[in-house]
Amino acid sequence: MRIGILGAGGMADALGTQWAAAGHDIMISGRDLGKSAAQAARMTERGGAVVRAGSWAEAAAFGDVVVVAVPAEGLAGTLAAAGAALRGKPLVDVTNAGPAHFDPARPLAPMVAEVSGGHVVKAFNLCHVDVWRMTPPVFDGRALAVPLCGDDPVALEAVRTLVADLGCTPVVAGGLERAVLLEATAAFVISLWFGGADAQAVLPPLASSGTHRPG
Repeated sequence: MRIGILGAGGMADALGTQWAAAGHDIMISGRDLGKSAAQAARMTERGGAVVRAGSWAEAAAFGDVVVVAVPAEGLAGTLAAAGAALRGKPLVDVTNAGPAHFDPARPLAPMVAEVSGGHVVKAFNLCHVDVWRMTPPVFDGRALAVPLCGDDPVALEAVRTLVADLGCTPVVAGGLERAVLLEATAAFVISLWFGGADAQAVLPPLASSGTHRPG
């Protein structure tokens, strides 16, 4: 799969390096092409596969799937610079507004869909970047589950593949209208972690969560 990544920071580095090692073709992009090229070279050294660098528009055109991995405040400008190549493509939105700036009335994922015209799947936004550098992310013998919110079946299937290639378990969590819940969850648990609390300990395991019907 050809994956264009809008971003050249930590998330682009962590996810892109893992996907390159899994055999995908990667192009990252950032505001400074020279810095993006240097980052791509470091990713190539670590991942064992060539990672390219390009402009926002080049990365958007390159990818069969495009990952949006820029700070929330730069989203609109980045999507505008990426241009029409995003229209109709699977887009993976990994962004968070941050606990202090999250606004449930202005969720990010629907804005990404509206501005880009792409088929957005919200994913990979609940974990610190260092988790995505783990090969694989396994805790107490259990692979990390990654919730996905999106409407387009083709886009969801592509993101399921990308999740599985990290050694994680994809969990379809509803349509794009539920992405606001993923963003709210991120704001909530990140604030707990910043406060020194173990956010994972807030919820009981499935066996102790009552009786549920499958599906």
